[in-house]
Amino acid sequence: MKTKVFIDGESGTTGLKIFERLEMRNDIELLKIASHLRKDSSEKRKLLNAADFVFLCLPDDAAVESVSLIDNPDVRVIDASTAHRTNPDWDYGFPELFAKGKQYERIRQSKRVAVPGCYASGFIALVFPLIEAGIISRDDSLFCYGISGYSGAGKPAIAEYESPDRSSELGSARMYALSQSHKHQPEMQKVCGLTKTPMFSPIIDDYYSGMIVSVPLQAGHESAAIKDVYRSHYCGENSRVRLCEGENVTFLAANSLADSDDMEIYVFGDGERVLLSARYDNLGKGASGAAVQCFNLMK
Repeated sequence: MKTKVFIDGESGTTGLKIFERLEMRNDIELLKIASHLRKDSSEKRKLLNAADFVFLCLPDDAAVESVSLIDNPDVRVIDASTAHRTNPDWDYGFPELFAKGKQYERIRQSKRVAVPGCYASGFIALVFPLIEAGIISRDDSLFCYGISGYSGAGKPAIAEYESPDRSSELGSARMYALSQSHKHQPEMQKVCGLTKTPMFSPIIDDYYSGMIVSVPLQAGHESAAIKDVYRSHYCGENSRVRLCEGENVTFLAANSLADSDDMEIYVFGDGERVLLSARYDNLGKGASGAAVQCFNLMK
């Protein structure tokens, strides 16, 4: 029997990518809502409760509303919005979070999974293992910066960047969230168990997809010890995260893993100045790829 899947928000960037990944699979039946009924709550309720799995690719308020419409206890939900990422009743959809497969098992058995934010995925991949190993303290004041392609900003931004009449400013890297109130910061802090909200400086640039998230450390850390932690933490057979070693890197391009579901971890420098970097696709391991990875575990 085929697994019934409903993608609520199929027309958005993440929803479309999930649909593309699932439509060719012969083990899945994709339930669809007619375009003119997308805002019809009664029609949506039917589909939400008829599915074995529901992907939510919606604004936060709409995601919460859709969950409230589900009364079938057997429906399993994978939410790609920000709405439930810090909710203790939801399992965090980063399978590699803990070493030795603990998070894989939680996701495998879960009925409610919240997929990480794109920037948060890189930050947590870099910071969480080092906190667990005692290399970084939960009380440390951490700074993070990241650069992403414009696809991460959704359909309106994609249209703006790809318009022939676009502003000349779109041809350069642009900082945003300057007020230090980015929606991923609560997630970064809570999942890593930090006592202080990390400072975060995101940048959007003039290319479609791919991203790098970096965390600098200046407290006399040994890069060899950090690499040992990552090597051990991400050694699982099913891990999509890997430590890159022995590579002479002069430039690190943010779009090199576009269309991939993998994440690469880099450790640069040593001693007083160490730079941790995670490279991946904001639409892959940072969004739809992560959602499908969780689905494959749960199915």
